Amino acid sequence: MALVLCLPLLLALLRGPVSEAQAGPRTTPGTLDLGYLPAGNYETNIQVDSGPIEILFRVVRAFLFVVQPNPFPEDLITKTVQRKFEYIKSDYQKVVHYELGFLILAVLGLLFVVLLPLVGLCFCMCRCCNNCGGEMHQRQKKNGDCRRRGFAASLLVISLIMSIGVFCAFAANHHLTMQIKGVQPLIKSNFKDLRTLLTHTPEQIDYLVNQFNIPKNQALLDLDNIGPLLGGRVQDQLGKQVLPALDAVLTMAGAIQETRESLENVNASIEILQEGTHRLSANLTRARENLNNTLNDDACSEARAASTCSVIRNSLNQLSINANFSRLPPVTSQLAKVNDVLRIDLAHLVQKGYAAFNNTPKLVKNQTENIIAALPYIKSTLDSIGTNITDAIKALPIQKMINDFKLYLTQTETYVDTYFPLVKQYDFYRWLCGIIACCLLILILVFYFLGLLCGACGFNKHKTPTTRGCVSNTGGNFLMAGVGFSFLFSWALMSLVVSTFVLGGNVEKLVCEPFKDRTIFQVLDTPYLLNAQWKNYLPGVLFKNADVNLTFKQVYSDCKENKGIYTSLQLDKFYNISKFLAINQYTEDLTFTFDSIKINLSTIVLLDEVGKQNLLNFSFSGIDGIDFAAYLTEVNKSITKVDLLSFANELEARAEQLPKGALENALKGHASNIRMIHHQHVIPLEQEMKYVKARSTLNQSIRLLQKTSSELMVKVSQVLATVESAQLLINNNASFIIIEETKKFMGMIIDYFEQYFQWVKDSITMDVAACKPLANIIDTAVEMFLCSYITNSMNAFWFGLGGATIFLVPALILAVKLSKHYRRMDSEDVYDDVETLPMKNMENGNYGYHKDHLYGLHNPVMTSAMEQW
Repeated sequence: MALVLCLPLLLALLRGPVSEAQAGPRTTPGTLDLGYLPAGNYETNIQVDSGPIEILFRVVRAFLFVVQPNPFPEDLITKTVQRKFEYIKSDYQKVVHYELGFLILAVLGLLFVVLLPLVGLCFCMCRCCNNCGGEMHQRQKKNGDCRRRGFAASLLVISLIMSIGVFCAFAANHHLTMQIKGVQPLIKSNFKDLRTLLTHTPEQIDYLVNQFNIPKNQALLDLDNIGPLLGGRVQDQLGKQVLPALDAVLTMAGAIQETRESLENVNASIEILQEGTHRLSANLTRARENLNNTLNDDACSEARAASTCSVIRNSLNQLSINANFSRLPPVTSQLAKVNDVLRIDLAHLVQKGYAAFNNTPKLVKNQTENIIAALPYIKSTLDSIGTNITDAIKALPIQKMINDFKLYLTQTETYVDTYFPLVKQYDFYRWLCGIIACCLLILILVFYFLGLLCGACGFNKHKTPTTRGCVSNTGGNFLMAGVGFSFLFSWALMSLVVSTFVLGGNVEKLVCEPFKDRTIFQVLDTPYLLNAQWKNYLPGVLFKNADVNLTFKQVYSDCKENKGIYTSLQLDKFYNISKFLAINQYTEDLTFTFDSIKINLSTIVLLDEVGKQNLLNFSFSGIDGIDFAAYLTEVNKSITKVDLLSFANELEARAEQLPKGALENALKGHASNIRMIHHQHVIPLEQEMKYVKARSTLNQSIRLLQKTSSELMVKVSQVLATVESAQLLINNNASFIIIEETKKFMGMIIDYFEQYFQWVKDSITMDVAACKPLANIIDTAVEMFLCSYITNSMNAFWFGLGGATIFLVPALILAVKLSKHYRRMDSEDVYDDVETLPMKNMENGNYGYHKDHLYGLHNPVMTSAMEQW
């Protein structure tokens, strides 16, 4: 039933009016959070879980592959449909070749249906004439016992096989009934998904329309803040050249300040070092003079002391300072010039330049008042755009399809609710027929099993065929009853098997298997197949335009992937939403408004003439004329020319060489004085923080001044050139940057709407009215209902029932043979001479026929033999 409803349901949903349009271009959007399109939650589960019976279904499909291994006859079906089945008459050999397996088995089944009743009739007539085993007399045979056991075992095995077949048929019959009961919830689930689709599609369209407020409000917010936004953009572009220029001037201002500090440090350090070295020089001079006076004494003229005194006299010139800071030129004039430069606060002037440049957004805002004033007009323009977009989206044929389909869906649900009980009723009749068929076989099997049970339990090997017990005889009667019912019902069972086999097997091979690999859609999509006037049937039915390349396979695949109906049905060929969402047709007024923007930034002054002159004055301060080499040379010299301690020790040692007396003592006194000078003056100059810091400061300051003065004129000229270039950019070339940034700002505003338009197009093509429920309907109708529920169960039913029916033939033959060994006979073979008996021991053999006087039984055969004898 679902298969019958499927096609009109789809056609009713998909049919709708359309109009033609052309596609528009697309630009890459910015980042705008438009949210997620609300999507429906579909409940239908197409996964088929047959349970353990799936094993039987696979066995049946394997059997059908053996019967029909040929591929799907796409060309054969296409030509047959196009020629309205006349192709079968003209070229029936291909049909026969494809259906050969089914035809052979169907013919064999029909022969079974025809011949088995005839054979049964002849068999009954033959037995009535005491032939075909109808004579109640059992012939004596050597292997009688072995034959009986073999017949019984074979019949038991065949009966078990038949039982398995009956069980499979019963399970398949029951499975089909249970699946039919589960169809109604599945149909309701599909209807619910369709209603979800119908309900959510208008909500999705409304959501698309309402989201226009996001780009509109963002655009209005940016236009309202055009000063900070556009001004910030302009400032960022100008800042690439302006900020380095101002930073260079600020760095130069810091260099001027450092230069003054360095010059002050040089003067202070020189004063401290000159003070220390002056005292040391005076003390060394006095010590040298006193020592020289001592050496001029008469005692040094003696022969023993003359040479020693001469050596000491020659070393007196070493008693003097080495680092003479008094010889260094002063830096007072350079310091005075730098102080004159610093009377003008260059850093403050640079900060004024920074402030003026940072005021760019405010200047832009003040000069774009026309944009702010035009905001109400722009807002009304954007509202008009929103109205046009709303009309364009509302005009989608999807909405018309949804409205047309709601009524049809309600009618379909009513139809299903009305007639589904009838389907259940007919399924009950079918189930009852299946149960009756299974019960007929069960009845035959019951007779066979009872016959085997009674025969095996009631058989007594000590009794003759004429004296068999009631239980054994009943077993034989049960077997013959099973044979009789086999002849009576086998033809009906086989007729049922053949009809279901031909129908179910062909449905599996011609519908189910092609549907799984989607080959069947290729047949449906064959040009001019279903309508000789239409190249493509589906667009001809939906849009009355058969030239559109719209196929069943493509629509089914797209819906299977849950794409939107707009994409699945290629509605862009009839109603191209891109035409209505082209941004160019909405941006003319906005572009005109931005083109009227005129911004002048010439009021921004980075550095005035006073600041520039200040930099030039610093370059002429004269610090590049300082003799840095002289300063560094004196700083790096030792304090004295000789180590005073070494000199004192050497003097004292030479005094020891003199004769004892006043001269020796005087020289030792001078040595002690020199040591005292070292401790009182040299060590403080070397170790006291005051002098150490002064030397270090002097060294660092001189080196800093040397670094600063290096190419000072060139550095100042470069800084001034950089400032002039940046100022020239602001005064003359800023308009170009402003125009470019204005275009970018306008592009940013337009990008909001481009992103919205692209999001709308993507949503309409992929998400709006996602047609997964339509694919679910087809899958439910074909894959689940027709193939999984009906065809698989039907095929399993005839497979089990047919197998059991076929085994009726060997079963009834064995039952007839075996019943002879269980039933009580009217006569039996009797022998007088034991030696003539074929049995080894007629007392113990199953077929040892005894003389009648031993048992007091009347035996017509024995009596007749005795009379003849």
